[in-house]
Amino acid sequence: MILLALDTITTASLLFIIATGLLVIFGVLKIINFAHSAFLTLGAYATLVVTNLGINPWIALPLAFVVGALLGAVVERFIVQPLYDRPLDAILATWGLGIVIGQVITLAFGREVQFTAAPISGTLPILGETYSIYRLLLIAAALAIGLGFTALIEKTRLGLSARAVIMNEDLARGLGIDTSLVRLVTFALGAGLAALAGALITPLSSVDPNMGVPFLINAFMVVMVAGTSFLSLALATLVLGAAQVVVSSLVSPILGGMTIVVLAAVILRIRPKGFSFD
Repeated sequence: MILLALDTITTASLLFIIATGLLVIFGVLKIINFAHSAFLTLGAYATLVVTNLGINPWIALPLAFVVGALLGAVVERFIVQPLYDRPLDAILATWGLGIVIGQVITLAFGREVQFTAAPISGTLPILGETYSIYRLLLIAAALAIGLGFTALIEKTRLGLSARAVIMNEDLARGLGIDTSLVRLVTFALGAGLAALAGALITPLSSVDPNMGVPFLINAFMVVMVAGTSFLSLALATLVLGAAQVVVSSLVSPILGGMTIVVLAAVILRIRPKGFSFD
């Protein structure tokens, strides 16, 4: 029971970390970034490069974020920005971009599956059980990301500007807010978070050019259930993550992998707004 509870919390933390970047972009820009999986994969390969060069593996985390954010800024300016009034085209453009990034990664690193070691190893005794220290660190990482971005939204000028854009972009522009800059920074932050998530999950997953696709599907369903707030995202990841762990442990890992998609569809059928508190 202790292991099941720990697996539930760490799985929810992992889902939260993966979905945060998608939520940030969706909440402000009202588009789904289907290149999210490619940015996540990019972060994983940044970790792989750092590991292969023998550099301190913790360096991979800020490096992945910076690389993802810089590429995200370029993508927003030259690909996404002209498509804000055409959300379907924006979805198709980011989907195509994800394919392109995946092909570039394949050309650079090949198709073979690779692995990286966790920056910290070992287990910790908890109530008579032993559990991976790195997986426990994911809980702290999820809390830090959630609290950090909540503070960013609530306590900074950027957050105030972003909330103004969410509520009424025309009025925000009339008040002198540079909405174009807000959009650029938001997309860059979302892409950076996706790459950071890739760096964090790499020790728990194999690394290959298509590794981000399954994570994209789960993140997309979680965000659809959560709406646009970090609190509802935390609730959605906890509920869906718990369901996945229980089904995987008690029934079948294959069915467990389908649980998030199926349960999210059921929740949205019963409650179209999902767990949104709006």
